[in-house]
Amino acid sequence: MNKILNYINGIHLAPAKGEFMDNFNPATGKVYGLIPDSDAEDVALAYEAASKAFKSWKLTTLEERFKVLNRIAELIDENNDQLATAESIDQGKPQWLAKNEITRAGQNFRFFATAAMQFASESHNMEGHAINYTLRQSIGVVGCISPWNLPLYLFTWKIAPALAAGNCVIAKPSEITPMTAYLLSELCIEAGLPAGVLNIVHGLGPMVGNAMVSHPGIKAISFTGGTSTGRHIASVAAPMFKKLSLELGGKNPNIVFADCDFDKALKTTVNTSFLNQGEICLCGSRILVERSIYAKFRDALIEEVKALKVGNPLDKSTKIGAIVSRMHYDKVLSYIELAKEEGGKILLGGQAFKAEGDNADGWFIEPTIIEDLAFDCRTNTEEIFGPVVSIMPFDTEEQALEMANCTEYGLACSIWTSDLSRAHRVASNIESGIVWINCWLLRDLRTPFGGVKNSGVGREGGWEAMRFFTEPKNVCIKY
Repeated sequence: MNKILNYINGIHLAPAKGEFMDNFNPATGKVYGLIPDSDAEDVALAYEAASKAFKSWKLTTLEERFKVLNRIAELIDENNDQLATAESIDQGKPQWLAKNEITRAGQNFRFFATAAMQFASESHNMEGHAINYTLRQSIGVVGCISPWNLPLYLFTWKIAPALAAGNCVIAKPSEITPMTAYLLSELCIEAGLPAGVLNIVHGLGPMVGNAMVSHPGIKAISFTGGTSTGRHIASVAAPMFKKLSLELGGKNPNIVFADCDFDKALKTTVNTSFLNQGEICLCGSRILVERSIYAKFRDALIEEVKALKVGNPLDKSTKIGAIVSRMHYDKVLSYIELAKEEGGKILLGGQAFKAEGDNADGWFIEPTIIEDLAFDCRTNTEEIFGPVVSIMPFDTEEQALEMANCTEYGLACSIWTSDLSRAHRVASNIESGIVWINCWLLRDLRTPFGGVKNSGVGREGGWEAMRFFTEPKNVCIKY
């Protein structure tokens, strides 16, 4: 049994009340470890450590911050295999995919370690009478709450810029996938990160997350997760005038025009649909195809997806692993049943997958493609977050936009066309925070990341993250 501990004030601690919860391996359906069932008492202890550490961390030179954060990046790289195996077991994703995400976690630390040394502010000259300059100062103690789908990558995506900007952090990883955050704490100790600068408190959202959001000393909250949880966080934090960054749900369209590069669009659509079991907020779960190539694209997609191997995440040939939890497994299957009730035709999949051997009790679902659904039905407008996609034809650009924009979400979109004017036109009119043209998941860490409508508030990445984790102060000097 792996027994995870909290990381507070530079050391590992059991939760204050001594309570632990089961941690499941989704590929076997069995308990393989224990995680702290922490509460507000643990958050208060973490805040005490963070607020004390902030007095010195905010005064460290940019080069000193760079050295320790870059050392964490190096240690992540050096321990990629161990971290990837841990994440594959903890989350259910294929191990080869976990290795890619661990690499990206190291890149997060390296990018923001470097960004801290280049972050600058502006000045404004008042025609010889005075000059204004802006100070960008660290906030203090901030809270970072990350999800279960890309555990270490999204965890570091938040804490790296917060630390680089000179803040101290209380972080809560998902209670469903806590292992790599715990292993990261060991690397932070090895890297020489000062005690209290980063504190990791494990536990349930209503206990730990809520205590963080409502704590008067935690001045900013960065959250990635479901829209309903984000709405609750906003209702608690907004009246306390905390800074908020909320990256929430998505129901992303993948728009395929007839003049696309067919083979490239097809192969990428397989990834947009089913990478990480469809458990990525950027996955394209609604495939919209121009009618003249609809039948050809649909049939080719079915053949490509048929070849995807479902099963043991530690098997190098596996393309689709296990669903992260029993609760989420049941949710995804319920949406497949809803699709049938709404008149959907199951073209492929549509049921649980029975693995063999040690994985016989694991939570696997066949990759599922559904046709004949109304574009504005519940299946097509509510986030499923699993290996389930719908495919629909459209006749005109205007119809494609209507279908794409019909949901309450607006996170990401992919557009496939060789018409440059149309690409720009559709990108401008799509209600989405991120648009990929003839590609998907091509990420530049310098660009703003986030959604519109119910997909979130604020932006992460690049200078946007550094600005979020600092407060601007204007200083005016009269000549």
